[in-house]
Amino acid sequence: MDQIDPENIRKYLKNLTTDPHVAGTPEQKQNAELLQVLWKEYGLDDAKLVPYKVLLDYPGNKSSNDTANKAQILNSAGVVTYQTQLQEPPLGNESKEIDDPRTLPPFNAYSKNGTLESDQLIYVNYARIEDFIYLERNASINVTGKLVIARYGKIFRGDKVRHAEMYGAIGILIYSDPKDYYAADDNAKPFPHSWWLPETGVQRGTTFLGDGDPQTPNYPSTDYAFREHIDKLTTLPNIPAHPISYKDAQPFLRAMSGDKVPVGWRGGMNLTYRYGGNLTYNQRVKLVVKNERIEKMAYNVIGIIRGEIEPDRYVLVGNHRDAWAFGAVDPTSGTATLLELIRVFGQLRKNNWKPRRSIVFCSWGAEEYGLIGSTEWVEENIKNLADRAVAYINVDIAVEYHYVLHISATPLLHSTILEATKRVPDPEPDMFKNVYESWKARSKNPTTGRPKIGNLGSGSDYAPFLQIIGVPAIDMSYTFNETRWEISSYPLYHSVYETFKLVEEYIDPTFEWHATIGKLAGEMARYLAEQVVLPMNVSAYAEALTDMFGKFKATNQQILEANNLTERLGHLEEAIANFTEKASAFQKALGEDLDKLDPYAVRRVNDQLMYLERAFTDPKGLPGRPFFRHIIYAPSSSNSYASAGFPGLTDALFEIDQKTGAEKDAAWELVERQLAITTFTIQSASSTLKPVESVGRD
Repeated sequence: MDQIDPENIRKYLKNLTTDPHVAGTPEQKQNAELLQVLWKEYGLDDAKLVPYKVLLDYPGNKSSNDTANKAQILNSAGVVTYQTQLQEPPLGNESKEIDDPRTLPPFNAYSKNGTLESDQLIYVNYARIEDFIYLERNASINVTGKLVIARYGKIFRGDKVRHAEMYGAIGILIYSDPKDYYAADDNAKPFPHSWWLPETGVQRGTTFLGDGDPQTPNYPSTDYAFREHIDKLTTLPNIPAHPISYKDAQPFLRAMSGDKVPVGWRGGMNLTYRYGGNLTYNQRVKLVVKNERIEKMAYNVIGIIRGEIEPDRYVLVGNHRDAWAFGAVDPTSGTATLLELIRVFGQLRKNNWKPRRSIVFCSWGAEEYGLIGSTEWVEENIKNLADRAVAYINVDIAVEYHYVLHISATPLLHSTILEATKRVPDPEPDMFKNVYESWKARSKNPTTGRPKIGNLGSGSDYAPFLQIIGVPAIDMSYTFNETRWEISSYPLYHSVYETFKLVEEYIDPTFEWHATIGKLAGEMARYLAEQVVLPMNVSAYAEALTDMFGKFKATNQQILEANNLTERLGHLEEAIANFTEKASAFQKALGEDLDKLDPYAVRRVNDQLMYLERAFTDPKGLPGRPFFRHIIYAPSSSNSYASAGFPGLTDALFEIDQKTGAEKDAAWELVERQLAITTFTIQSASSTLKPVESVGRD
């Protein structure tokens, strides 16, 4: 991995971000074809294009005011006094490439189309469930039949739209507040003079609440697939949504009446943030959304280095390729990094190297619309992958800032991650010997004393592997100092200003952090592909379950006991203790009794290790969310980006004390059912760690 060259990554990134490359466009196909050619040229055993016809969505035409998406303020006579920008303007000569007719204007993909007017506009903070509850309980505001405005951040934008719809709003405007995307220090200026969001920047993004092609849920979008009628899809919004800049948000916020919001709801602009209600001076707000839903081709690129001894075991490494505009950070920083990694692996292959297991490289199409490319491929190959996939390593964004490593993963892979970070030199060699040292210094878990490893939610291409099949997964990137900057993401996220200039001048000028991510992904892939015994530690899962249960019990024990569920809580605790015991015995036998020269013995324990993650899945999925089948780790039902431990239980208990009557009885029945399911799942997983000659109960 020492051969990974930062300068090559720089060149790849510059080339791949020359044009906007949205899913379904000619430029996106050209990039896919380019990668296929390069992967073969670099030395992979094979590389192929895998197309899917899927439902995508595009904004109204920005070239005409009559066809463009927009929001307007009308005076009492119905005359337009303010209109949001139809596209993000160039910012000086440095950004003139932004003025490209192929760049799509700001929009929220899959928003419902429509034209609506309202004399009321309500500010709903981040549009979280708790924000709407606060409005009702503390401000006596009901948003039913009203237009709302929310700021980006905290949760997935699709959940913001869903929550607004749930509470009866007729439409939603979403803007990026400077408090969340411009935490400037040292009198920093906005892009193009730094990495901070300029006042004209707008975050695009999907509002689709599912994963994969919306018209073929749970099945691949093949030529022979049955496609649901668009009108029957329940995962698409039923209200119009439109993103705007913070420059455009100001006239709307200033036109609002009502009381001042509390401090925690206030943004960073020089205006008074109010709850809203009737607009001042009898003004009205008009929202126009004219998106077009259309079937288009999305292309995956799948390459392979075939294993020498176990070619039927796959270590997968992936990144998506499509972007909302130029996408220099999301995702092309990852695309360029993995391209260089493939060059290095290809050179090894040309020198007659073969790993023990196969390494599969994946470039996904249409991820931004809802993990479409990866989900369709997993659905199409589910039988083989369920039987053969060892692990999936995801690099969506390689570097969003040059400071600290951020990794989320399932516990089975923690030992692989820690080992890899100790092997890879740090990009700041004068300060740290290896990545492990800098990671631990800047992101230490106070409980374990080790570097902090997060849990996986959704929002990137590891989700279908983990949630549909139960494949152990890793997601990693370098990011900013969250203590220094309390911002929601890198500031130019999904805007047209996310260009090569941003990365080269501000995100990672040396490209050493990109190279380090490439080395880490390479070390992890090679370690998983070459070790005789898979480098997975089942005791790490026991540790994670014990910690998760401790937090769950501390939060919920009182309310569970008050509703006569003490015994069921005890059963769950016993299941985790049993799993811990079985995991400890398995690890001990692995270290003391395994004959590594016996291929059958090695295969047996490797199967037990590889399939353990599968044992934590339920084929029926979580309540109301059949796509999410992992009982221990899944995204929160109110924020698809965030992970929730014991998600079925966590969701069932959410706001349960506020329910009454039959609704409350049904909620508690669901809690009891989820306690039983979670307990059974952990007990079932424990059974897979027993000696293989032991069948049934102890």
